[in-house]
Amino acid sequence: MCMVSRTGRHLQRYDNLGRRQVVGCIPYRFKCCSDGTITNDLEVLVISSQKGPKMMFPKGGWEIDESIEEAALRESIEEAGVLGNVECELGKWHFVSKSHGTFYEGYMFPLLVKEELDLWPEQHLRQRAWMNVKEARDVCQHWWMKEALDILVQRVTSF
Repeated sequence: MCMVSRTGRHLQRYDNLGRRQVVGCIPYRFKCCSDGTITNDLEVLVISSQKGPKMMFPKGGWEIDESIEEAALRESIEEAGVLGNVECELGKWHFVSKSHGTFYEGYMFPLLVKEELDLWPEQHLRQRAWMNVKEARDVCQHWWMKEALDILVQRVTSF
C-alpha cells in the first residue's frame, strides 16, 4: 500500500463539459457494544478538510489509470486511513466549488469498513471521527454529501 497521496492534475478525468470528476466514499460500520455484539446503529467516518476545521467524507479526483471504485477506495485510504468494501454507487451530483468557482461532477459510494489503519498518507493533515448519522449530517459541509448520506441510510435500514 502506498503511503503517499497522489498529487497533481495530469491524470485527472473531466467529463464532456469540462467538469472535473471527483469520487468519494462514506465509510460506515455498525456500532459494536462493549460485549462484542454488533448493533443496528449506523456510524459513519468523517474527516476534516485540509483547508480548515470543516468536516466531510473522503473524496478526490478520479484519475484515468483507475476504475471509479479504485478511486473511491484510494481516497478512503489516503484521506481517512480505512480499508473496506466499496459498494454500489449512491449517485452522481453536479456542484460548484465555493473556493474556486469551478464545476465538478461528483460520485459517492458507501464503503463498509473492514480495517482502520494506524498509519495513512494524510494522517498529519486531517482528523477523523466516527459519528452517528445525525452528527455527521450536522457537521458535513457539502450539500451533495449530505444527500449521499441520506441515500446510504435509506439503503442500509431498508432490509
